[in-house]
Amino acid sequence: MKTCVISGASRGIGRAVAVILSQREDIQNFVLLARTKEALEETRKRMNSDKRIDLYPVDLTRSEEIQKIIHRTAEEFGSIDYLLNVAGYAEPKSLLETTMDNWDTTYRVNVHSVFLMTREVVRYMKKTGGRILNVASTAGMSSRPGWLAYASSKAALISMSQTLSDELAEYGIKVYCVSPGRCATDLRRTLAPDEDQSKIMQPEDVADVVNKLLSENGSCLDGQNIVIRQQPGQQRKEKSRIAGESEKELAALR
Repeated sequence: MKTCVISGASRGIGRAVAVILSQREDIQNFVLLARTKEALEETRKRMNSDKRIDLYPVDLTRSEEIQKIIHRTAEEFGSIDYLLNVAGYAEPKSLLETTMDNWDTTYRVNVHSVFLMTREVVRYMKKTGGRILNVASTAGMSSRPGWLAYASSKAALISMSQTLSDELAEYGIKVYCVSPGRCATDLRRTLAPDEDQSKIMQPEDVADVVNKLLSENGSCLDGQNIVIRQQPGQQRKEKSRIAGESEKELAALR
């Protein structure tokens, strides 16, 4: 049975992805990483209780800790088949308001942690092949005044994903990247407290697309930046535009 490692699994998109993937028959072992143990425990409660679920409260920017966790996981389960880099950080500021601490923290979480996680996992995944999925953002695709550190870090992640897709293909590793638009996460609630969360895309919508990408039917969608965005005026119950488009693409592969 397969093993899946997910960073940022304590809330939002990371939690929704962990929950939906735990319903799959082909994945038995889950390794969830985030800063807060209590929040990780809540994620585990929502997952399929028949699965093996290991929790690691950890600072994802600490290289030695990541190395130990990934090594332990590979030794315990024999392989790492899926890596999902979902953890993210944002503290929107203009150029003149951005401090070095703000810049460094944003890049350590959004870029450096992905590099560390991916490098350590690939040391083992290259032996068996596997799939890696990175969660970027539409902020990394266009001008986003006031979001300099965050937007540029997500642009870096999109580029990293495309480069790694080519570089790791020789090992049978497929690399995916998704860029969600506005989504009802805790971060979004903090940044836009007056926004009606029921009118925008939900984490479960993103998780649904991720699940499809990581199925056998998503094998031809690697190396691309998949945008997941709900069109203005759509109701909560409607699927995001890209979910529908991806479904058509995936159906064509069946």
